[in-house]
Amino acid sequence: MKMIVAILKDTDSDAVTQGLTAAGLRVTRVASTGGFFKKGTATLLAGVDDDKVETAITVMREKTTPVTGEKRCTVFVVPVERFEQI
Repeated sequence: MKMIVAILKDTDSDAVTQGLTAAGLRVTRVASTGGFFKKGTATLLAGVDDDKVETAITVMREKTTPVTGEKRCTVFVVPVERFEQI
């Protein structure tokens, strides 16, 4: 299992969240602020099986808006040793 942490523009977060959900992935959205100009960003957290990581990243590529000279999304894929729902 992996934890995907994705930091993206707030304006893209709804489309990405809906795309991940449509792909059968569960996601949690956290409002965040970052960057030099303190622009609105969102941080998405998704626990996914190893074989779904590429699916999630593909959705993020397809659902974020490209802007010349800017990165659309920063993605961290972190191994998860243990996962429980309580």
